[in-house]
Amino acid sequence: MIEKFTFGKTVRTGAVVQEMESAPSGSVMQFGTLCSSGPFKWTYKMDKGDIVFGLGEQMKGMNKRGGLYESWCSDVPNQDEFTRSMYGAHNFLIVYNGSRFNSVCFAMFFDSPARVRYDIGWTCESELAVTSADTGLDVYVITPAPDRIESELNDVVRQFRRLIGQSYIPPRWAFGFQQSRWGYKTESDVLTVVDQYRKAGLPLDAVCLDIDYMESYKDFTVDREKFPDLASLSSRLKEKGVRLIPIIDAGIKVQDGYDVYEEGRDKGYFCKKEDGGDFTAGVWPGESCFTDFMQPEASDWFGMKYKRLTDAGIEGFWNDMNEPALFYTKDSLNAVFEKIGTFAGKNLDIDSFFQFTPLSSSTFSTMEDYKSFYHNVNGEKIRHDKIHNLYGAMMTKAAGEALRKIFPDRRTLLYSRASCIGSHRYGGIWTGDNKSSWEHLEQEIKMLPALNMVGFLYSGADIGGFGESTTRDLLLRWLALGVFTPLMRNHCAWSGREQECYAFGSTEEFRSILALRYALLPYIYSEFIKAALSGGMYIRPIGFDWPEDHHALECEDQLLVGEGIMIAPVYKQNASSRYVYLPEQMTKVTWQNGKLTTEEKGKGSYFVNVPLDSVVFFVRKNCLVPIAKGAMDASSSADIDASRIELIGKGSGYRMYNDDGLTRDVSDKSISTVRRQTADDAKA
Repeated sequence: MIEKFTFGKTVRTGAVVQEMESAPSGSVMQFGTLCSSGPFKWTYKMDKGDIVFGLGEQMKGMNKRGGLYESWCSDVPNQDEFTRSMYGAHNFLIVYNGSRFNSVCFAMFFDSPARVRYDIGWTCESELAVTSADTGLDVYVITPAPDRIESELNDVVRQFRRLIGQSYIPPRWAFGFQQSRWGYKTESDVLTVVDQYRKAGLPLDAVCLDIDYMESYKDFTVDREKFPDLASLSSRLKEKGVRLIPIIDAGIKVQDGYDVYEEGRDKGYFCKKEDGGDFTAGVWPGESCFTDFMQPEASDWFGMKYKRLTDAGIEGFWNDMNEPALFYTKDSLNAVFEKIGTFAGKNLDIDSFFQFTPLSSSTFSTMEDYKSFYHNVNGEKIRHDKIHNLYGAMMTKAAGEALRKIFPDRRTLLYSRASCIGSHRYGGIWTGDNKSSWEHLEQEIKMLPALNMVGFLYSGADIGGFGESTTRDLLLRWLALGVFTPLMRNHCAWSGREQECYAFGSTEEFRSILALRYALLPYIYSEFIKAALSGGMYIRPIGFDWPEDHHALECEDQLLVGEGIMIAPVYKQNASSRYVYLPEQMTKVTWQNGKLTTEEKGKGSYFVNVPLDSVVFFVRKNCLVPIAKGAMDASSSADIDASRIELIGKGSGYRMYNDDGLTRDVSDKSISTVRRQTADDAKA
């Protein structure tokens, strides 16, 4: 059951596709206390056993109790457990307590484009407080359906997902392995990467191009000296089963003669300052304008610019810097220069020195700058900070709608850095600028289920870490997790060591782990699409399926992947084993050197051996998992034949989705049940 409550004057976010009437004014929400409707404040007294799930892309554990969080799309290259806001703003949470004495389960969605703050037992251990000072908001309260056929936790998620609409579904090739680096500066660099992967027998489906391919970092341009013929390069790589995925940034370089800038300026498509002039800020190309995606005409205009690259054979993109990140504005830069000048010639003591040191980075994405420009929303001028969290989502929508027009009969790949609920219908996300640390590998395990709750099924982190330099063992362990994430991309910055799978000496272990990904493609593709069609979660906490099992409910380092697989990744350096809890009887599967071995395990806790060259996962009771044959010899997803499979596990059948991998006609009609061949079948 879903109830809607409206507070104040709202701005439509586009998050919800099932329109419903708000409860009459003065109606009381079933849970918690409305302390104020303007500014909004709602509180809930938590029992000691209450667990709080959700909030999408946020740091800390699956259980968000004890933390302070903010929904405010932010460029945060330095992330740790104290980080309060990330690249996405995902205002959905679940409160759950399975105790028979204090049983409770409800979910809430706070539909607002502005900053929302969640104090979940941080100030007061027993209080959950949600506050928002800007604009109005719609609050949706979701309770389990009385006729549900699944757990309360899975049910409230499914109701929410139906409320916000079907998740984006990429083409089948997008589930293959992608290699990326900020630093592939020339066509020769790209060809070298592909050739090295092929030479090592490592499968590869895509290479991502960072800002290096552009002419002076200008969107929708190609540097002809570095990439003389992008269309020819794209065509040659497709013959090898590899696609190019170029980056598109939010900022449009201010430069006379640059036609994209001149068109946007002349048509009034950019965000404005209070005096009506174009707002500008510094990003990669220097002074830049920012498309006002709240204007439908501007959104359509920007989206159709992708055709310049699709005409060159490009079928996928990643959108970046769209929080939007702002390096500086002229005003903030001048203020810093003026302030720095006041320190010249002074004897800096402890106070003045620590006032001086942060000045060089103090212009980065400041609230003052976000408050200095405006959007045109249906003819009304609205200050950016009031609707900040919509910006990246609207850029994704602009691109997604344009790509549907350009390719009406085939799916394309699109993922973004910034997001809010609603953009999950148009593209996926990656989780931004992480680092080559074991802590960030562990964080991805805990973040993935919350992203699935809010509809971002096609998601994943930069495998190996974007910042710093990875190690061979960290990359192998991260790949072992990435085998199961829909977006499997190795990406890093130019300043770190080379991170490609062939850059660490022997490649046999990398080849085996990547081969498992391709062996599991029929399963991953099927489970992803079934989750998207049904509003389920492709990845979820194990406690969602066994909420009555306290051990499972508190487990934060094991995940359910689809209907039949449970994983328990290794995320500690030098660990060759780990404890694993099985909530029921399962089949333990070990993949090593391209071969599978299985062992039946009963319910309970086990200390499981997981060598660095192996991936261990578990198939649930009464389930089957299809494994494609010939994966060790695959060079791309095109080499995987979903009709040539073996089935592992103890189930009676598997519901497999199969299509041409591109059609936009995705439905249950392409699902069929495959069964293990019997002796009689073999004779026939």
